[in-house]
Amino acid sequence: MRSTIGVGVIGFGWMGQAHSRSYLRIPTLFPERTFDPRLVICADSVNARRADAVASFGFARFSDDWHHVIEHPDVHVVVVAAPNMLHEQVCIATLDAGKHVFCEKPVGGTPEQTVRIATAARRAGVITGVGYNYRWVPLVLHARQLISDGRLGEITNYRGRFFSMYGSDPLGTLSWRFRQDEGGYGVSSDILSHAVDLAHFLVGPITSVVGTRETFIRQRPLAPAGGSHYARGRVGDPVGDVTNEDYAGALVRFEGGARGTFECSRSMVGPESQMAFEVYGTKGSVAWNLERLNELQVYLADDDGVWPRGYTTVYAGDRYPFHGHFVPGDANGIGFEDVVTIEDFAFLASVAAGQQHEPGLEAALDYVSFQDAWLRSCDSGRWEPVTRLGELGEGERP
Repeated sequence: MRSTIGVGVIGFGWMGQAHSRSYLRIPTLFPERTFDPRLVICADSVNARRADAVASFGFARFSDDWHHVIEHPDVHVVVVAAPNMLHEQVCIATLDAGKHVFCEKPVGGTPEQTVRIATAARRAGVITGVGYNYRWVPLVLHARQLISDGRLGEITNYRGRFFSMYGSDPLGTLSWRFRQDEGGYGVSSDILSHAVDLAHFLVGPITSVVGTRETFIRQRPLAPAGGSHYARGRVGDPVGDVTNEDYAGALVRFEGGARGTFECSRSMVGPESQMAFEVYGTKGSVAWNLERLNELQVYLADDDGVWPRGYTTVYAGDRYPFHGHFVPGDANGIGFEDVVTIEDFAFLASVAAGQQHEPGLEAALDYVSFQDAWLRSCDSGRWEPVTRLGELGEGERP
């Protein structure tokens, strides 16, 4: 007999809607499930979004007050997809109410906020999840298996990047993402977190970092109330200052001895959504790029030691984890929201089983421990050690 998991969503922008679509799709895609999601209540500050949550998505009710989501007796899981700087108060209120929480990244707009949220989660003893969704791409899971099986040999080098053009237009409006008091840090919280989390997932912990950052577009047209970071102003509109970084770069040392680089930018022109990694070992390498989500580049030595000359393109298909739930066969591709659906299925499966989910808030703590060291390095200009936050007391920096 399947259990029913009541879901409440706080923040009904793009990701809040993407998760809600996922919950609606899960019963049609995963017949082996032990649970059924139920969309109970949605909260958002924009009236049109709230109304659409009921009319189009099937939520039982909506509210303009996020407290109503947490207080609803039929809600077991709260999905936090609100602006970054609201995450702390929303997550802690949810955790203190004893409810499971899935929080979009970044969990906190600053490392200190994330530490306080993780501390509340440990105190609450509930199940947590974090939106590091690229872990769930079937070919990324296959790459991890190749690494775990030793097919690449000893890992020596890692290259991670997330180049996106969402902030490349100087007329793109000054939404909350470009204000440190509303969005927290810039690309280091927003997209570098994805790149570094995948490195943790594939290769392991990072022990030290030297970093650099820059803001290339320093002013933007003021955004209308409720506007997204994809909105565009006009020449002559009133402008405001961008207060967080457009670019983040880093050199790192991994615990296992590998060396790596990371770069992230929201303002460069060219790459549309180049969330990508390359892993190099003594026996081979793999490379993946979100812009070609359904392809993995693989270079492996033959068993007899004869090296091939060139990469093999491996196409996604139902032989890889989760892919067959969406389409059969090989080279029949899946999309971004399919990956979100895999992520949401895996989280609710953890809730149904009463087991802590991975990635949860401890994975978010791993990232902000790196981010804290990176921020210190940007200020000092030196290599800085990555010290685990959350072991020193709430929000305390080393």
